[in-house]
Amino acid sequence: MWSFVGNKGNKQWVWLALDWKSGEIVGCYVGNRSGDGARGLWQSLPSVYKQCAVCYTDFWEAYEQVIPESRHRAVSKKSGQTSLIERFNCTLRQRVSRLVRDTLSFSKKLDNHIGAIWYFIHHYNSSLLV
Repeated sequence: MWSFVGNKGNKQWVWLALDWKSGEIVGCYVGNRSGDGARGLWQSLPSVYKQCAVCYTDFWEAYEQVIPESRHRAVSKKSGQTSLIERFNCTLRQRVSRLVRDTLSFSKKLDNHIGAIWYFIHHYNSSLLV
């Protein structure tokens, strides 16, 4: 998912990792859509996920550069393996006004943009029945 900060020329991609069993967001990174963004997401994950979890992603090349082959599975949307994160993307876009397309609510500073996203993620995770 992407949005912008300041102006539409400054796209910021929201990279998310979700625990499939609990529905909890376990990693988040806001940045560009390159290997650096994928590295930021991988570094945001708790070490137990880096060691044990299998990451299901789309076929974006940046994932292959960062996630170890033994932990990565590239799948199509038809497989259903990415449906939970796609659903969360819709929820995030609906609940955080600065992520709505064609909105008048946008961040002027990257720190405020990241803070709004993290604020919602913490609220979302705390509301789950784990």
